[in-house]
Amino acid sequence: MDLILETDRLILRPFESSDAEALFDMDKNPEVHKYLWQKPITKIEEVHDYINMVRQQYVDNGIGRFSTILKETGELIGWTGIKFVNDHIENGNTNFYDYGYRLNEKFWNKGYATEASVAWLGYGFNNMKIETMNAYTHTQNGASNHVLQKVGMHFIEDYLDKDNVLWRWWQMKNPAI
Repeated sequence: MDLILETDRLILRPFESSDAEALFDMDKNPEVHKYLWQKPITKIEEVHDYINMVRQQYVDNGIGRFSTILKETGELIGWTGIKFVNDHIENGNTNFYDYGYRLNEKFWNKGYATEASVAWLGYGFNNMKIETMNAYTHTQNGASNHVLQKVGMHFIEDYLDKDNVLWRWWQMKNPAI
């Protein structure tokens, strides 16, 4: 995959094996996983497996989550991007485009999630011609719910997952269609 997106402060590029340490640093933090099934990772091998899985999604679906790099320092601050969900059912849906992100805690509350979200939604609607973009967040994750609302996604409904955890379903239609 040779796609690279840029914003004023960020570079959004495909995962590389060399991203493993920074992704491990993010994903071992319990605060990062507070609203994500509360299962921080414990072994860097889990990150390598994740990178390989996402790289296969690039091949299979033409898109996936991307490393998100701070231009000013070259630091990997997390991942952002569009994923084609066809490996499970979420809120009764499968075979849909999902926008998501995860940032290392030290980069929270700096506007990076919003900046990346605007870039990805623009790419998804304008370049990929996606008709409907979906997203889901834990109902209590106020920051992520705020970001999605801020970038124009619409709250559709709350739903319970298979573990009876309450999630919020968001959606945005392509404005050009």
